[in-house]
Amino acid sequence: MPDRLPLALRLYQLATRVATPLAPRLLAPRLERGKEHGTRLAERRGEASLARPAGPLIWVHGASVGEMLAVVPLIERIRAQEFAVLVTSGTVTSAALAERRLPQGVMHQFIPLDAPQFVTRFLDHWRPDLALLVESDLWPNLILTCAERKIPLILVNGRVSERSFGRWRLIPGAIAALLSRFDLCLAQSAADAQRLSRLGAPRISATGNLKLDVPAPPVDRPTLHRFNALIGLREVVAAASTHPGEESAVIAAHRRLRVKCPTLLTVIAPRHPGRGPSIAETASVAGLSVGLRSRGDLPKRDVDVYVADTLGELGLVYRIAPIVFMGGSLASHGGQNPIEPIRLGAAVLHGPHVWNFAEIYATLDEARGAELVPNEEALTSRLDAWLADPAARSAVANTATQTVEKLSGALERTLAALDPYLMQLRLEQRAS
Repeated sequence: MPDRLPLALRLYQLATRVATPLAPRLLAPRLERGKEHGTRLAERRGEASLARPAGPLIWVHGASVGEMLAVVPLIERIRAQEFAVLVTSGTVTSAALAERRLPQGVMHQFIPLDAPQFVTRFLDHWRPDLALLVESDLWPNLILTCAERKIPLILVNGRVSERSFGRWRLIPGAIAALLSRFDLCLAQSAADAQRLSRLGAPRISATGNLKLDVPAPPVDRPTLHRFNALIGLREVVAAASTHPGEESAVIAAHRRLRVKCPTLLTVIAPRHPGRGPSIAETASVAGLSVGLRSRGDLPKRDVDVYVADTLGELGLVYRIAPIVFMGGSLASHGGQNPIEPIRLGAAVLHGPHVWNFAEIYATLDEARGAELVPNEEALTSRLDAWLADPAARSAVANTATQTVEKLSGALERTLAALDPYLMQLRLEQRAS
């Protein structure tokens, strides 16, 4: 480990230390926009709202919803070994997800802002025995302080996109200094492992993508039965985790498709539920009848577009829609994970911007287990074809299921890589 930090990291430490008194000004506008939890702001300053349990503590950090979903099965397996587990994240939506999806007894806190004072306060209280950081959320002060305290750091489900690789190479010394602090980097793919190696990570293993092992999302069964009864024999298509601009394309597609399919129901589940009313307004201006989940509306016979603007109900959306367009892919946001709808038997469409899941989509497309629609016209055309030919879309869905099964196994490989660290903690606990 280098004795002296690169200049970029020393400047970062100085800047964050000087800026610490400005934290309330940073958090206030985020709170107004609903991006912070009003009663839990102290956690962002490293002030714990829960007591630390006795015994070894495993700390798992994932930036947002996607990272947390990916590691829920891993957390369940670690918890089953009777380790205490603390999970941190940085978004309000991930905190809401934690309440619903984390195993009983697992604690959730917001990650502190990456200022030395806040990081120190957080680590003084929690004293984790092992830190698992998910994907690529690398906060310098957090990493450096953990290393100083000799807390083993492991990067889990590590990912470095081409875009991130290009940015990080602009500060090679700083990123190498951070990655050198990790005891182990478990990469999603051979390509990710190669990028991590070129950036300076000394110990790397390609264990696979945990998002391929994510189970089907849960659903409230009475709600599902009610929706199925209301929908009846109507054709249903869904657009999931959509971003601005994509809903307009989906709504335009619906208008064109209803000429052939007048009973069509389109379900739109925006990535950010707070945008629900504006999406509903767009559909209304287009002359369509709209239902809004957040208002308690139901997908009745006279509803053309149903906006599912609530959290935690994609399990419901994917179960009522045999065709799913994955958002964030026509808009330039890198795409969303297609595994959950595939596990529930949906045929998946996606746009060209899928760098967040490049390997998954490339494999699916090559096997014809998903289909790329580069624009609104292609989206409309493919929806039209699949609505008219259920056998064709079922073939795509079946191929996708088989492809995902072949790609799975990352959970077991990750657990095998972690096992020596967990065994060491058990031995130390017995010795004490």
